[in-house]
Amino acid sequence: MYNYCQVNSREERITIKNSSRTRINGEIRYPEVRVIGPSGEQLGIMSSRDAQLLARKQGVDLVEIAANANPPVVKIIDWGKFQYQKMKEDAKNRKKAREKQSELKQMKIGLKISDNDLNIKVRKMRGFLDDGDRVKIMIVFRGREMAHKELGEELLNKVLGLLGDDVVIEGKAQFNGRNLSTQVRKK
Repeated sequence: MYNYCQVNSREERITIKNSSRTRINGEIRYPEVRVIGPSGEQLGIMSSRDAQLLARKQGVDLVEIAANANPPVVKIIDWGKFQYQKMKEDAKNRKKAREKQSELKQMKIGLKISDNDLNIKVRKMRGFLDDGDRVKIMIVFRGREMAHKELGEELLNKVLGLLGDDVVIEGKAQFNGRNLSTQVRKK
């Protein structure tokens, strides 16, 4: 579909993709549309021509809200105000999407860790989990500690016990070289 607009007193042909562009006023050509008023009230189903006349009478625009609905939904609203609201909503959705992305935090723990240091690391892990992040717990073996893998498993079970019941273990604990690791997330 081509639309013509006047730019600097000459005509240019502009290609518009119907799916990505919001139709306004005369571009809305349906036999029937569901009309929403400026303050959000339902005005009922009417022809698109009647809806355009109603919008023109109020001095605002007729904006297509949901083209895929049956019948399509249009709203009587100022076009600039509609664009501003849409821009704000998009920014809010992008911000929420960024917040929802959970990071993978990593916590390394040696076999010879003291109880106090372990409590501090567990408190730090709880903070990560409360923020919505996943935590990879790594028990690090040094030197001859590899001969006592059962001590690492005991320490990992102790850490998981200290974290409490509101965590979910994502997979079985695995040995990766000199590390025993597993991932946890909050329920």
